[in-house]
Amino acid sequence: MLQKIKQLIALDNPLRLFYHFLRAVVANIYYWFPSKQMTIVGVTGTNGKTTTCNIIAKWLRASGKKVFMFSTVNVIIWDEEFTNNSKMTSPDVFTLQKLLQEAKKRWCEIAVIETASHGIKMHRIWGIDYDFSVLTNITQDHLDLHRTMKDYVNTKLQIFKNLIIYNRKDGIKKTAVINIDSDYHELFTAETYDSLYTYGMAYEANLHPENIQNKKHHTEFTLEIPWGIINVKTPLRGMFNIYNLLAAIWVFVGFGMKPKEIEKIIEEIHGIPGRLEEMKTPEGVSIFIDYAHTPDALENVLSTLKDIEWAKRVISVFWATWDRDVTKRPIMWEVVSRLSDIVIVTQDDDYSEKPEKIIKDILPGIERKQGEDFWIIIDRKEAIRTALVMSRPWDMILIAGKWDEHSMVTNHGTVEWHDKTVIEQILREIDDNKILK
Repeated sequence: MLQKIKQLIALDNPLRLFYHFLRAVVANIYYWFPSKQMTIVGVTGTNGKTTTCNIIAKWLRASGKKVFMFSTVNVIIWDEEFTNNSKMTSPDVFTLQKLLQEAKKRWCEIAVIETASHGIKMHRIWGIDYDFSVLTNITQDHLDLHRTMKDYVNTKLQIFKNLIIYNRKDGIKKTAVINIDSDYHELFTAETYDSLYTYGMAYEANLHPENIQNKKHHTEFTLEIPWGIINVKTPLRGMFNIYNLLAAIWVFVGFGMKPKEIEKIIEEIHGIPGRLEEMKTPEGVSIFIDYAHTPDALENVLSTLKDIEWAKRVISVFWATWDRDVTKRPIMWEVVSRLSDIVIVTQDDDYSEKPEKIIKDILPGIERKQGEDFWIIIDRKEAIRTALVMSRPWDMILIAGKWDEHSMVTNHGTVEWHDKTVIEQILREIDDNKILK
């Protein structure tokens, strides 16, 4: 009954937003504002938030700091790490405050928080005084809540506008780290901060990479900061990950780290679960699992795979977002169709939407006809099986949308699901000749 009432009230209804504000106030008071004694690093943007948060948090831990982190994929509390199964980038405010209180009890000194526009709009981060605000990029997303790009951008801008007026902590400068290659960056750089660091490919950025080399198993480039040269060698792939690394490096500079210290930590940090995570098969096929669920994210991931020198074909398995911004669906499918040799449309989290409705929304973006390197296979396991069976040596397979999740929400309820586990099971069946290629 309560769920039906919620569905009748718009997400941006003033009464609904005020309700969330009251909950945030109560949650902070109940848990005694646990974040007040921590340095807060907030990462916002359309894409790259999770990877950037993980890079920052894991680098800080490697440098000896006690860190709390909440991201879409995982949660870190000092020396413990566990999967985020809530399917939420910004958790319920009581959940977040409870985790922050636990982190405080365990003497965490820094909190790295993935900060989505939903979390800002719904007051889930109220009471948390940010010290670092990081902008990764802004492209179309979440217009089901914001309705317009203007509101979407202004919502993210709030944590930058408030940065200088948030409560101050001893010895900590209010610092903004901004991608100046992103749309709308002028709005963010125009605000007042104690320190403003910009990054991007353009030379006017405070931090830009030079001599980028894409090796078979790693990426290399050099950076110049006021304290010297940083020679970056990282297993992370793609230009989008270079952006994520640049953002994280500026945060480390803000914490006073030296170039050689940053170099060492960068080389030790490997991939993030579900973010272009690679699985290799004996036949030489490479399978990549990625969370990509926006046009920009799909463009970045698929372009990276297409640029791999020895890649023959790109096979994409994916779906469209459930109960969310439907306007991006045909755009997503246009991107996938353009950058993939073979496209398989399949199930993701459907929630209350019928698969037939989602397919109807996305088909305008695909010019192919079924059977012409394009198939609709609703059952996700069968779709993945089809991709694996049809693959040949040196093919790239992208399984998009579900990342490292351990469940899937269908019209009939929640079921256990994990892409990597399903892939491993199908590969075993192929090896045992239970499935003939």
